[in-house]
Amino acid sequence: MKLQRLDHFGLNVTDLTRAERFYTQTLGLTVAARFGDQVLMQCGDQNLALFQVSRPPLSPSERAARIAHPLGQSHHAFRVSHEDFLRARDQFGEAGMESAQPIDWGDHDCIYFLDPDGNLLEIVSYR
Repeated sequence: MKLQRLDHFGLNVTDLTRAERFYTQTLGLTVAARFGDQVLMQCGDQNLALFQVSRPPLSPSERAARIAHPLGQSHHAFRVSHEDFLRARDQFGEAGMESAQPIDWGDHDCIYFLDPDGNLLEIVSYR
């Protein structure tokens, strides 16, 4: 078997409407389809599936711990332009999102952040 590319990835969310609003309004994705308790979001030529689940929300201390030490944790990364990367920090603050300090890796920069359900995400911009 030879995998061709990533088709989609899925994230569990507790409030599908809130998650859809976050991923469309804050991150700029578009809705590709809705299927009952899931929403398929378009991200370039790939997709993000949001799945409605019932689980208790993360506590503030759990959220703080997740964003305080993001390196080495399971996460999903989105590539952005350099201009969007520079604007992201202010945009995240205005949206009240928890985010880590930007990291300069030499050939690229990244910022880790949390979605409303505490899923660890990253934006990355290559130079």
